[in-house]
Amino acid sequence: MDISVIVPVYNEEATISEILKRLLDLEFPGSEKEVIVVDDGSTDRTPELLEEFRGEPGLKVITHKENRGKGAALRTGIESARGRVIAFQDSDLEYAPEELPHLVRPVLDGEEDVVYGSRFLGSVEKMSLLFYIGNRALTLLTGLLYRASITDMETGFKVFREEVIRGLELESQGFDIEPEITAKLLKKGYHIKEIPVNYVAREKTEKKITVKDGLSAALALIKYRFR
Repeated sequence: MDISVIVPVYNEEATISEILKRLLDLEFPGSEKEVIVVDDGSTDRTPELLEEFRGEPGLKVITHKENRGKGAALRTGIESARGRVIAFQDSDLEYAPEELPHLVRPVLDGEEDVVYGSRFLGSVEKMSLLFYIGNRALTLLTGLLYRASITDMETGFKVFREEVIRGLELESQGFDIEPEITAKLLKKGYHIKEIPVNYVAREKTEKKITVKDGLSAALALIKYRFR
């Protein structure tokens, strides 16, 4: 298996069908892919909609009986992945899956160990000022703590060589999985290649991440720097 695309899902009945159709139709020329959906205890119609896709070639659906957090969902997906390249794709359509092939290619070709899709090198639409400031502040803190020059630590588009992501021994349960990944990569000396992507934020009321999550992310960056 060449590529594993991990999709963490929690209460995404409005978008899950479209994101899966687009991912299953997505082609990586010359490469075999699998799509791993981890339903993190959804309580809306997401489980019912996922049932309609069961049996699709190249699709694996894993269900958490209760909501454990984005970090737990990603870790479950990583454990199940068979690809030599592992990619993360959010399920809310803020990131277009059609951008994945050009993010995956440098890792697949052995040119990079890690690729992040940077919203701030590409285009950002509809992001609220609060979320914009929060994202920029966390990225600035990352640079100060780890002497790293990256533009988008919190991006939902991340691609890794399989050995790299498994070697991080991730432990976070919630949204602090994002700073944990970046912190551990930088501490281990990995170069993070950033490629511009387009981002269309959904309505603020639909966002699951909160100010509290942002503060937790900042604390995680500090914790892993001095651990």
